[in-house]
Amino acid sequence: MTAHTTPSSVATPTGFGSVTGVPNLPEGFTGTFRSRFVTANGLRLHVVTGGQGPALLLLGGWPQTWYAWRFVMPALARDFSVVAVDPRGVGLSDKPDIGYDSATLATDLVALMEELGHPRFAMVGHDIGMWTGYAMAADHPGRIERLAVAEAIIPGISPSPPLLGSRRLSDLLWHFTFNRAHEVNERLVQGREEIYFGHQFATKAATPTSIPDYAVQVYVDTLRDPHALRASFDYYRAIDETIEQSRRRRQRKITIPVLAIGGATACGDGVEVEMRSVAEDVTGLVIPDCGHYVPEEAPEILLDALTRFLAPYKNAAA
Repeated sequence: MTAHTTPSSVATPTGFGSVTGVPNLPEGFTGTFRSRFVTANGLRLHVVTGGQGPALLLLGGWPQTWYAWRFVMPALARDFSVVAVDPRGVGLSDKPDIGYDSATLATDLVALMEELGHPRFAMVGHDIGMWTGYAMAADHPGRIERLAVAEAIIPGISPSPPLLGSRRLSDLLWHFTFNRAHEVNERLVQGREEIYFGHQFATKAATPTSIPDYAVQVYVDTLRDPHALRASFDYYRAIDETIEQSRRRRQRKITIPVLAIGGATACGDGVEVEMRSVAEDVTGLVIPDCGHYVPEEAPEILLDALTRFLAPYKNAAA
C-alpha cells in the first residue's frame, strides 16, 4: 500500500483545509475548534475538535470535507465534544491507494475515536458518512450510542435502480457509475474540477445557489490535488466490496436508535425506508425545501432535530 501523506514534520495542520485556512467560518469558530492530526489504523487523519460533553462524531461524504459541518458545529459544541473528520482520502488526511470499502472505513473511525479517548460516542453521517455509520454500528456493536444519518442509499441494501429510469433519478445518481470507472474519469475531470464538482452542487442542492460559491470553491480546490481526486473516485470503485459487506450485515438489524433525514427535493423519505430495512428503532425526518446537502442547506432544522434526538445521550452522560 502507498499513501499520499502530509509531511511528518508538520505537527499541527495549518493553511488551506484546516480551521486556519478556510473562509467564512462562523464567528468565534477558531476560538472553540482546532485542527489536529491523529494517527489511527495506520493512517494520519485530520480532525477538527472542540466543545465539551459526551463525544459526537461528524462524518460527511462526497465530494466534501469537514467544512460541510461548519454551521452546526458551534451550537453542538455547547453540549458535546465534537469531532469532525476528514476520512481517508479526504482533505488533509492520508490518501492511501486502498481501503475505501465500508468495513475498512468503519475500522478507521472506530480506531480514531478510541485514540481520542472516546470508546463510545454518538454519530452523525451524511452521504457516504451514512454508509460508513451503518457499517460502524453493525461491525462494531457497542461503540455508537445513537446514529443520525442523512441523504444516501447504502450499496448492498438498496435495490439497484434501473439503467434507464426516470430523468430525476438519473440526475440524482448518474455520478455513481461515472465515479466507478477507472482512470478515464480522472482524465476527464482533471483540469475541469470546477465543471464537474460545481455541477454536482448546483443540481443536487434544492437550488443552484443553495451552496454558496465560496464553499463550492473550497471543495473544488481540495479536489485539484490529483491524489484527492483519485481517492474521491476510489470510494465508488470500492462499491462492489461494500455491497458484499452490507449484504452480510443486513442478516441482523442494528438496535441503536437511528434518526433518518432526507431533503424533500432529494432522497425524501427514502432515507427512512432504507434505514428501517436494517435498523429496529428508526425515526424519520424529511426537511422541506432542502436538497442533498442538509448540513449546509438547512442547518437550523438539522440542529433542532439533532438536539432532540441526542438529548437522551447527553442526559445520560450528565
